[in-house]
Amino acid sequence: MVNKYKRNCIADSLKDYCLLSKEGDSIEITEWANGEGYDISISGCWNKAFSITHGEFKAMKRLIKTLRKEPGERIK
Repeated sequence: MVNKYKRNCIADSLKDYCLLSKEGDSIEITEWANGEGYDISISGCWNKAFSITHGEFKAMKRLIKTLRKEPGERIK
C-alpha cells in the first residue's frame, strides 16, 4: 500500500543566522509525517542533510546551552 502525506515544512535564507553564509544559502526543515522529528536540509558551501527526533533536538539544545554557560551559572 502506498501512503501519501502532507507534511509541515519551513525554509529560510541563512543570511540572517550565519556570518559564513553566502547569497542563496538556505535551510529547510520538514516535520516527519508521524510528528516525532524533523528532516533538516542546509544548502550552501557544504550541503548537509540529517534527521533528528524531538528528544535528540532537546538534548542538543540543552548541551549547547551548557557549553555557553558561565562558570557557576545554573542551567534551567
